Amino acid sequence: MSAETEKKEFEKLDKEYIVNVYNRLDAVLDHGKGSLVYDVNGKEYIDLSAGIAVNVFGVCDDVWQKAVIDQLGKLSHMSNVFYTEPQIVLAKKICEKTGMKKVFFSNSGAETNECAIKAARKYSHDKYGDGRYTIITLKNSFHGRTMATLTACGQDSLHQDFGPFLPGFVYAEPDNFESVKKLAEENKTCAIMMELVQGEGGVHPLNPDFVHQVADYAKAHDILLIIDEVQTGNGRTGALYAYMRYGIQPDIVTTAKAIGGGLPFAVTMFADSCQHALTDHTHGSTFGGNPICAAGAISIIDRLDDDLMADVRKKGEYIKKELESCQNVEWVSGLGLMLGVKLKKDLMEVVNGCVDAGVLVLTANGLLRLLPPLNIPMDVLQKGIEKIKAVIDG
Repeated sequence: MSAETEKKEFEKLDKEYIVNVYNRLDAVLDHGKGSLVYDVNGKEYIDLSAGIAVNVFGVCDDVWQKAVIDQLGKLSHMSNVFYTEPQIVLAKKICEKTGMKKVFFSNSGAETNECAIKAARKYSHDKYGDGRYTIITLKNSFHGRTMATLTACGQDSLHQDFGPFLPGFVYAEPDNFESVKKLAEENKTCAIMMELVQGEGGVHPLNPDFVHQVADYAKAHDILLIIDEVQTGNGRTGALYAYMRYGIQPDIVTTAKAIGGGLPFAVTMFADSCQHALTDHTHGSTFGGNPICAAGAISIIDRLDDDLMADVRKKGEYIKKELESCQNVEWVSGLGLMLGVKLKKDLMEVVNGCVDAGVLVLTANGLLRLLPPLNIPMDVLQKGIEKIKAVIDG
């Protein structure tokens, strides 16, 4: 069987046996190292997708791999009825680096946001009684695919087919403080939940003045501020967490994706204001804080230092400058290595052209989206961007 025939057979079997919810691109990936990935035919790709901001140090990173393998030989899983060392070590490191007081571990972005939603409602219920449960999110936001987090998403296209949706969510206009204030006054509001860079909604960084107005209003009215850092967190925007670039202090921060380095892992962080909201048996997770995943996460958080953040910002500016010079690019948005490109030509034509040229890219709400590994070597990044430019203006 030829390599190309084998590739087509894999694609056929995928369509036959896997639920068809992913519009897959034409690459059957087999292995990789760092920022380079290879398909079953041996074709090389420069990875500017990082598993949608997951492979923060690339594919099969040596430090992460050793941490995971070492833990695999010690303890693969235990119930959260018992203490395990990797959880405790990781929790301490995260709190020390962020100033947050407590964390809860789960497995995915949707789960960490579910935890935040529950905690915010319980905080308000304990303090104010029944009825104060509304959560304000922003239009074009994305917070997950469970029923609660899907309802929290501020996108009409996602609020179809699965009704009835959960009550208690309302949607404000991004970068419009009066819209947030009006909804807060019209509803018994317990929390405001925002992505500081709207990822799936179009790689849109929120206006800093708007963010500060919302943060100040929330604090003045004892409304918890939840910052969703599932995609922006763990160095992606050129800061450990994006809220640090904005100079605010959230009550709850949610993160996932990159913190696991390639394994499912998520963290909900609580500030002093609400660190005691969740109490005995009010929340839980069978796999949350799994020792193998936690060991991998320790190897990630230890390396997210100031030098790397400066390098992320530098690389992001390089990409922006290069792509803005393309005649078929309208604009480039984003922060750090979380970038969206508005094109003057057909998006999927460019995406498929990039894959054909050996570069893995993504999309987000009509934009070309780039999420390279944070440590991608500069020469590899330059080669990838030159390939993308040739496709865009070709």
